[in-house]
Amino acid sequence: MKLSTFYLFLFSRRSCIAEEEDVLVLKKSNFDEALQAHPNILVEFYAPWCGHCKALAPEYAKAAGMLKAEGSQIRLGKVDATEETELAQEFGVRGYPTIKFFKGGDKESPKEYSAGRQADDMVNWLKKRTGPAVNTLTEVTDAESLIADNEVAVIGFFKDANSDDAKAYEKAAEAMDDVPFAITSSDAVYSKFEVSKDGVVLFKKFDEGRNIFDGELTKDGLLAFVKANQLPLVIEFTEQTAPKIFGGDIKSHILMFLPKAASDFQEKMEQFKKAAAGFKGQILFIFIDSDVDDNQRILEFFGLKKEECPAIRLITLEDEMTKYKPESKDITAESIVAFCTQFVEGKLKPHLMSQDIPEDWDKNPVKVLVGKNFEEVAFDPKKNVFIEFYAPWCGHCKQLAPIWDKLGEKYKDSSDIVVAKMDSTANEIESVKVHSFPTLKFFPAGEERQVSIQIHGRVVPKTLKNGAQCFPALWG
Repeated sequence: MKLSTFYLFLFSRRSCIAEEEDVLVLKKSNFDEALQAHPNILVEFYAPWCGHCKALAPEYAKAAGMLKAEGSQIRLGKVDATEETELAQEFGVRGYPTIKFFKGGDKESPKEYSAGRQADDMVNWLKKRTGPAVNTLTEVTDAESLIADNEVAVIGFFKDANSDDAKAYEKAAEAMDDVPFAITSSDAVYSKFEVSKDGVVLFKKFDEGRNIFDGELTKDGLLAFVKANQLPLVIEFTEQTAPKIFGGDIKSHILMFLPKAASDFQEKMEQFKKAAAGFKGQILFIFIDSDVDDNQRILEFFGLKKEECPAIRLITLEDEMTKYKPESKDITAESIVAFCTQFVEGKLKPHLMSQDIPEDWDKNPVKVLVGKNFEEVAFDPKKNVFIEFYAPWCGHCKQLAPIWDKLGEKYKDSSDIVVAKMDSTANEIESVKVHSFPTLKFFPAGEERQVSIQIHGRVVPKTLKNGAQCFPALWG
């Protein structure tokens, strides 16, 4: 075969993979072919009905177009996981969207995509994965372009690129995927940005505009510096910012629920931002528009209604999520600082939601529990109590409901067995943590106050087999 014929053959093979908005449409029948033609592909496994996938689509297509316009060899692809079930199973897809990066045509160990869901985030992450961790800037225009093209960019100013400080800087760059790092020794670049000595500067398009690293230049120190400054003092919760909020190292979040349309919106936002400055790197300050339909479940998760906003809540996302509620409803910098200071000093008690006890809570075979009567029923030393912790909107919970009612009917006359349920979106128990719905817990009789059986996630009829999670707890 002539060389020209071979290239024509390769081109024809590439061209048979359909594209939509510069995104390759992948199927089981062309997946291996795509990896051969484009060794570096970011692949989204999606479901057509998934709201998160729909929200991602325009940014995903934008990223694909940006890379294509640059002449990059990196491509973006997508797989309809509801149709290509074998592919989804092969790559362990359990939720939507699932995004994986296939590097160098390697199909065996794709890398989970871990950065934000905006086009710039995806492009930066992919370039970090396929190119040098640190780009060298020799001209002022190079530095200006880097800063102009990115929401956040970091530049290391080092006269000696082989110095210990420069090497620590490079190690930090290798550890971060979602922020571009560059290095320069150019006098002109030093002068342009008014840098008089070696150091590191983070440039950003919000808040102060730039932050200068101050301290011993180590990998860990630099990483902490970048992570503390790469997000705005106050970040709005959206589909796009969620990965940055939940994927970061800061696991304490204070949330301000406030409608953007409120007449005093700007005033309250200024107060919130003013308070945030003193807790940078400790607490993430997040604003949630309480008028947005997609945010209503978050309000519900915190026991709030739209008419109760504005409101402040704080939550920790450690092994066990814990919520806190300020005593004051005032939204001023002073009251928020006082609340956060008490939290940091460990002086706050968790806020636990509870509905009032229904008058007919024990009239039906399945008993209705709330926060206020839980302890009395669940830890009754003479009773074996089986409880379903559910969410009213959960599809798997609705599927389980008639089965749970039958179980209650079967044991309604038992003297020592109680079948019960509790709405965990409106009631919380300090000693019982619920992370997914439905969750089933069995509390045996006795004085030990223990839980002997726990089943989390989708419950299969008859076998009560553990399955995929219905919906993780909303915040985190």
